[in-house]
Amino acid sequence: MSVTYLRTEIRRTFRNTRFVLFAIAFPVLMFLLQANLFLSGVTPAEKASAVGVVMVNMMVFGTLAASMSTGARLSVERSVGWQRQLRLTPLSGPGYLGGKGVSGMLVGLPALILVPLIAGVAEGVHLDAIGWVKIIAGIWIGSVPLVLIGLLLGQFGTPESMQPVNMLVMMGMGFLGGLWIPIDTAAWVHNVAQFLPSYWLTALVRPVVTNELNVSFGHAAMVLGGWTVVLMALVARRYRKDSARV
Repeated sequence: MSVTYLRTEIRRTFRNTRFVLFAIAFPVLMFLLQANLFLSGVTPAEKASAVGVVMVNMMVFGTLAASMSTGARLSVERSVGWQRQLRLTPLSGPGYLGGKGVSGMLVGLPALILVPLIAGVAEGVHLDAIGWVKIIAGIWIGSVPLVLIGLLLGQFGTPESMQPVNMLVMMGMGFLGGLWIPIDTAAWVHNVAQFLPSYWLTALVRPVVTNELNVSFGHAAMVLGGWTVVLMALVARRYRKDSARV
């Protein structure tokens, strides 16, 4: 993987104003809104746990938004023939896709840092150092399947279709995955949620702040690992199919 290529990818992403507003500012604003408006009627003891859950949810949503933006950029490159040009350079296919994937993970870091920082300073979320590391590192590493979903969508979509597709995927995985609404209100919602990586990503780290909706760390990690393997195979297969057309 080319370090220069990776650096260029990250720089291009942060020059996109819409990405910065949506993937960074939106999770922060929604966290503050939910913590101060929707949780205003609960007791202080209940609020401490609830704010922690909202914090985790918005951190996951930030990584999801960053992942989808990676796929949108990939679709643009396919449409203008940039992928074909890169195949004529020393940059390999795995290097190209790997650079996109690592870029998608790195640009998700601002939300993973800003949301817990505000939660700790302004909303009274108190965890020990190990707890903070578990949440931030767990979501960041566990976001690999989300990045791969973005890459897979980018390999199929066009620049015109990616925005509605990304919004549909983000809202679907957000609402049905438990990032926006409690999924224990209806049995069918909880059943559907277990087919989504967003549910398992929150389940991976949510026990740090609450015992509700708790599944074992090993179970959540195994499911996310399965998603990763399957999605990596699909992304690689689609890229090889595109390459065969040149």
